[in-house]
Amino acid sequence: MLKILSASQIKELDRYTIEQEPVASIDLMERACHAFVHWFAQHIDLSKKIGIVCGTGNNGGDGLGIARLLNEQGYAVSVWVVRGEAPETDDFKINLKRLDPSIKLTEITQLAGQNIFNSSQVLIDALFGTGLSREPHGIYADVISCLNNSNALKIAVDIPSGLAADKPSAGDVVLADHTVTFQLPKLALLLPNNGKRTGFLHIVDIGLSQEFLTQAETNFFFITSNGIKNLLKRRNIFSHKGMYGHGLLIAGSYGKTGACVLASQAALRSGIGLLTTHIPKSSYTILQSAVPEAMSSIDESEWMFTDPPPVLDYTCLGIGPGLGTSEETVKALATTMKHFRKPMVIDADALNILSQNSELLSLIPENSILTPHPKEFERLAGRWQNDFEKLTLLRSFSARIKSVVVLKGAFSAIASPHGTIHFNSSGNPGMATGGSGDVLTGILLSLLAQGYTPINAALIGVFWHGLAGDVAANELAMNTLIAGDLISYLPKAFKKIAS
Repeated sequence: MLKILSASQIKELDRYTIEQEPVASIDLMERACHAFVHWFAQHIDLSKKIGIVCGTGNNGGDGLGIARLLNEQGYAVSVWVVRGEAPETDDFKINLKRLDPSIKLTEITQLAGQNIFNSSQVLIDALFGTGLSREPHGIYADVISCLNNSNALKIAVDIPSGLAADKPSAGDVVLADHTVTFQLPKLALLLPNNGKRTGFLHIVDIGLSQEFLTQAETNFFFITSNGIKNLLKRRNIFSHKGMYGHGLLIAGSYGKTGACVLASQAALRSGIGLLTTHIPKSSYTILQSAVPEAMSSIDESEWMFTDPPPVLDYTCLGIGPGLGTSEETVKALATTMKHFRKPMVIDADALNILSQNSELLSLIPENSILTPHPKEFERLAGRWQNDFEKLTLLRSFSARIKSVVVLKGAFSAIASPHGTIHFNSSGNPGMATGGSGDVLTGILLSLLAQGYTPINAALIGVFWHGLAGDVAANELAMNTLIAGDLISYLPKAFKKIAS
């Protein structure tokens, strides 16, 4: 897993690398420039006209180094240097002297209009870096506005200019289509309110000190494929179904049988030993036809969950997909939670019932996994003013209920009762489709049944779920995805993780 550090820690990481490697500051900058250009050359055609907007600090120095390297590769490059109140750093000065005279360079002290960047098809934002201490103003705010008004593809170097790395941002911020960040993700790049500012996030390695990173303390982490691979358990050659748990899934109501079908299929495809799905009578024929591998427990009601089955013999329990929120179902959920004290996966309508009946929160078994989307989480935990406040609320709620909370969305945030938050790195917008959450519930139920700790089950399950979406989108097309595709691509995704 990658650590997510504060702006001050990032500055210290750079300093430590320079002193301990040792490496000259300008040479470390050159590494960053090469890493950016390597990514850029893989994604941007040589025929494009490139404009690079630089400040006079080290982020601007990166921009000048990038301009030199792109020019050497044959790109048509123009550079603008914004001259405001910020002084030139030493590394900026060195890269300014290194710039080939053939590269057109324009200095900006004031703007005469909003179309100065219109000749560029791709604009690289190197105005500010992570050291920004206050919101942009004057000529800087004007240039950011001009950048945002351009129709060019915009790519930010390390972080979009004007965006604070680890606190709420005020004022103008570059609206990047892509952000190529160095070594580690910055917290602000992973938050929903900054999605239009960050665009698609790409992380490039520039060889910063691993010794420092090992020792650095943080509560925030970014999930990686290698990190997930290290959590996986190997199956014994003498394995049998009894070794991989017996999960109970309580799901479905009249008109929502599809939710329990998807969750059941996902649980079985994720390796659970045995699965019993509790459903209303009206869902019986559908479930037995669609998921013959699952055993059925039939509610006394034709239409909804009203009759909790005996729960003591199950390894773990998942509840919520398509459940409904009728009065009878509320009572049945309360009874189930009183009698089942092992970890549960709680999703969808079960979360809605908890938010409408807050006295039931105390019945959540410790070490459960809750999987709310933002609106469900707001109903459970209260409102927030910004995404940073939301993370604080997420950590405190997880600690209060002594369970893992998966706040779903792009870069899903997985909070543990111990105060850590892991952000997921897999998944894509094509997964924003009905039933996707039901699939995740099934995966998590399966992993809990197989004996994974709740936090490891959540980390593996969320990453695996997202990666299945990525593999499916690559082969089918993002805009065409349906929830069933995620189940179909779980095997290919697992092979990618385990290989």
